[in-house]
This record gives sequence, C-alpha cells and structure tokens, in this order.
Amino acid sequence: MSQSSGNQVSEKQARQVAEAARESEWTLPSFGKELFLGNFRLDLIHPQPELSKEATEKGEAFLAELRAFLENKVDPLAIERDAKIPDDVVEGLKQIGALGMKIPTEYGGLGLSQVYYNKALALSGLWHSSLSTLLSAHQSIGLPQPLMLFGSEEQKKEWLPKVARTHISAFLLTEPDVGSDPARLAVTATPSEDGSTYTINGTKLWATNGAFADVVIVMAMVPKSEGHRGGITAFIVPCDTPGMSVTHRNAFMGLRGIENSVTVFDNVVIPASNVVGKEGIGLKIALTTLNTGRLALPAICASTTKYCLKIVREWGNQRVQWGIPVGKHDAVAQKISMIAGTSFGLEAMLDVSSRLADEKRNDIRIEAALAKLYGSEMAWLACDEMIQVRGGRGYETAESLKARGEKPVPAEQLLRDARINRIFEGSTEIMHLLIAREAVDQHLQIAGDIIEPDVPIADKAKTAAKAGGFYARWLPKLATGKGTMPTSYAEFGDLAEHLRFAERNSRKLARSTFYGMSRWQGALEKKQSFLGRIVDIGAELYAIACACVYAQTLAKEDPANAAQYVELADLFCNQARRRTDRLLHDLWFNDDAENYDAAMKILDGRYTAFERDLIDPAGEGPLLPQA
Repeated sequence: MSQSSGNQVSEKQARQVAEAARESEWTLPSFGKELFLGNFRLDLIHPQPELSKEATEKGEAFLAELRAFLENKVDPLAIERDAKIPDDVVEGLKQIGALGMKIPTEYGGLGLSQVYYNKALALSGLWHSSLSTLLSAHQSIGLPQPLMLFGSEEQKKEWLPKVARTHISAFLLTEPDVGSDPARLAVTATPSEDGSTYTINGTKLWATNGAFADVVIVMAMVPKSEGHRGGITAFIVPCDTPGMSVTHRNAFMGLRGIENSVTVFDNVVIPASNVVGKEGIGLKIALTTLNTGRLALPAICASTTKYCLKIVREWGNQRVQWGIPVGKHDAVAQKISMIAGTSFGLEAMLDVSSRLADEKRNDIRIEAALAKLYGSEMAWLACDEMIQVRGGRGYETAESLKARGEKPVPAEQLLRDARINRIFEGSTEIMHLLIAREAVDQHLQIAGDIIEPDVPIADKAKTAAKAGGFYARWLPKLATGKGTMPTSYAEFGDLAEHLRFAERNSRKLARSTFYGMSRWQGALEKKQSFLGRIVDIGAELYAIACACVYAQTLAKEDPANAAQYVELADLFCNQARRRTDRLLHDLWFNDDAENYDAAMKILDGRYTAFERDLIDPAGEGPLLPQA
C-alpha cells in the first residue's frame, strides 16, 4: 500500500469516527426515520419539551425589540418599490443584534433558541420577505452555521463576533453549470507549493447576500496532489480580498430586496488557515449546513400561511356579493377552511421540529427536510387560494391599493415571494429524493437480512421483531407473531382517531416501500414519482402527528382557548387524511409510465409541429451560453 493511499484510509477512518461521535450525541432515534419504517413512535415527540424560562424571556424580549424596529423604522412598500433594503435598515438590524440571533453569547451573539430564531424570521419575513431572507441566508446557511459546526476555535473567535454584529455573510455553492449536483463544482482552489495558501478561480451564481456581503464561505474543488487529498473544500473568504468581484446583481420575480450576486474569483489568494474543517469535507459541510438550516424556510412558510388566513378572514367578512359576505359562499368557504387547517398544520410541524432541534437529543434531518418540503408546497397552495379569494385585489399591488385609498395588502407579493421556497435550499424534487434515499436505505438494511436465504430463521425473526412496526407484523411466524398492538391515544380525546390513522398508515407506508423495493429492486431509484409519493405520505403523517401534539401543547399553555386549538388540529387532520388516501391510491394506480413515454417523445421533438404558430419573445437559440 502506498503512503498516499495509507493516508486516505486513515483519514476515512477518522471521518467515520468523527461522524460516529457526532451521532452518539443523539440519545433518541429520529421520529421521521421510525415513521418510514412503520414505527409510529409518538413518544419521541410527545409530550413536547418545555421551553426554558430563560430562553423564553430572552426570546420574547428580542421579538418585542424587533417588532418595534420593523414598525417604526422599516417601510416594506419602499423595499418592494426600490428592490433594495435601505442601508439604515441593514445598520439597524446589526445594532439590535439580528445578525447574531443563533450565535452563542460567548461569541457576541444573542444565543436564541431555534424556536425563537424561527419566530424572529417569521416576524421579519411578514414585514418584508427580503428581510428574513437576508437574516436566514446569513445565519442558517452563511458563515456562522458552518463555523459553529466545523470551524476551529481560532476561526470561531475571529469570525463569529464579526458576523454576530457587523459582517454580513453569504454561502457560495451554486455555479452557472452546477445546481443540485455540487460534486461537479468547477471553481478550483489550487494550493501553493508550500501549502500555506490557496488560489481560487471560477464563478459562483445565485449567492444570496453576495452582492453586499463582507465575508463569504466558498465551496471549491482542490485538485488532488502530493500532500493534498483534494476534493470539495470550504473556505472563508473576506470580500475585500483582491481578485474577488461581484459582476452582476440578479433580479427575480419575488424577494425584490435581496442582494443576490454573480461572484467571480480571479486568482484570489487566501491563507490555508481559512480552510473550514479540512480538505475534502466541503460537501459534507455544505449538506450538513443545509440540513441544519432548513428549519428557517418552514418558519417563513408557516407565518406566510397564517397571514393568508388573516387576509381571507377579514376579506371574507367585509366583501359582500349577492347580498352576503363572500366568505359565506360555499366555494369561498372551502378555500378559507383549507387555509386555516394548513396554517395550523404548518405551525405545528415547525414548533415540533424546532423544539426537537433545541433539545439536540434526536437526529432531526428527516423532520427538518419534511417540514421544508411540506411547508413550501402547502404555503404556495395557501397563497394561491388567498389570491383567488381576494379576486382582483389579490392581483393588484399593495402600492396601487394604497394609492387609491385601500389597505395595502401585499397579496400578490406573498404569492411571488412564496414561489421560491419550492426551489430554495433543495427543490421539491431534490427533497423527495433526499428523504426517499434515507427511508429506502433503512428498509434495505433490515429487509436484506430478512430476505437473505442463508440467514437462520431465528435470526430473521429477531431482526423483524427488533425493527418493529411493519416488520414486526410481517409474516407472524417469522417475527414471532408478537407485533405491537394499536394504541388508543385516549389522552388525545377527539384527536385520537387521527393518531390511530397515522399509526395504521405508517405501517401501510412501510409495506408499500417494501413492495416497491421487491418489485423494482435496483431500478427503484429511477421511480422518482413513486418515491415522491412515498415521501409525501410520510410528510402528511408527520404533519398529522405534529398537529395533534401541538394542539395539546397549546391547550396546556393556553387552557382558555384549548377548544379552538383542538378544532383547528381536527380540521387540518381531516384534510391531511384525504390527501394521504389519495397518495396511497396513486402509488399503484397512476399514469407515470405513459407520462414518462410522452415526455421522451416531446424531448425528441415529435410534437414540434404543434408549436409552429408560436412567437418566442426571448428569440430563438440555446437557453444557455455555448462554450
């Protein structure tokens, strides 16, 4: 074995040990992982962890300060009109400590809990979405999060106090030709002969905050060479470093105030001490950062949906058509009910997931991913229905409404801003595959041992019984026939039936996944529509569980309004159950194969004659620049 390959082995072992040590911090299994295995472990999320008095007081104090700042110092119409957050607003956010909400107090931050960090993002995002985007891009995926997870103590001491108060950060991963496949990164970081510096070259695209950031974290490919294991590596790069420049500020259909950049690195030299972690673990840092930061988007989605509820409630009462308020017409009432149920369900998922994150006892990667996926999809639907209820006024801008004397409700802005959430930080399609891979891998680990013909029957039974859920009930003779009995959930009263539904269908979900593995085997990974439905069913079941648990938590904290919370949870669960039933049906009865074949014909140009009468305002030619 060569010296270089020996180093690679030792480094791989070191990474495995580090990962095992990190996972050892989790003393409880993941509710989401267990759910996909057919184990409905409600005990993992109920009762919810209580918020400490200190965390609550600190969080409420900051929310009050943030609310006062927004109401007195920030004009959301001006941000939308000018497509820019004013400098004095940015400075004001720095002064109240908003840049350091998640950063520990020992490094100059506020040290807010995940719960209150999310509440702050929700509050600022409702005032204007660009504010929450600035703050979350800076803290959830910008420099603070990678440093807190992987940075050296020296890096933390140097940079965390800065990004907590004065320095805005950005996360540079995407490139013009690289989106959800970061392994193809083209930006390079070439080490010097003595290894003391790296020279970065290339272009990064869509860097939120990049157009006015003070420091960025950059993912770049280090070439493999003697003494360098190479691979994707994370670098801290101050934005005043020679050779780094912003060549374009991108503009979008929504989020009109964000400073999103095309950033070019032209022989940018940085010291080796600016490597975060070590060479070759940049992709792990990027993915871990995204996993941890994904709860920011559900927070924004939940508050957006709740605001939609407020809009349709007020409009449904005040707008009169055919002699009665529009909200009393059945067609409109159905939309109002959908928005109400959805707003409660999204807030429940957010609260349950956030408290789990604060407890740090569970691996919440799946829960955070489900909350992001579900929140972004459902918030979009809620915004669309809200626009329909508002009618023409929903399509009219807030500025125009104000100019003619009406309340400047930013309905159309909510819709435009919400659309990016289905793409940000992992598109819906990527989230489906990411979560499905976790779910299917677990099944493969267990089912492989059970199916393997050379494994003794007694060992198969032990494996099935230990796995629980679907596997403990599968082939009773094999698994000893001692599967767990359904739980009554009597303490949940009227909501118990929904939990029984979720428990029952979690096992059905596990069976369906197993059948899919048996049917398609290695080709399962290509059945993306099937896997997407598997994940969507899991999301609905997780949401049902969260709604029931959150209703009990709210009832305990606010007993005077307990009945309201139970009613909202019941409303949401009924809606979620209908969606679950449809998804379960569509797993096996669908047009996926026919639709795929049709798409291939379209891509091959079979139906271009149908397009002959079009005129293309963008002009003819390729959509991407040709090399």
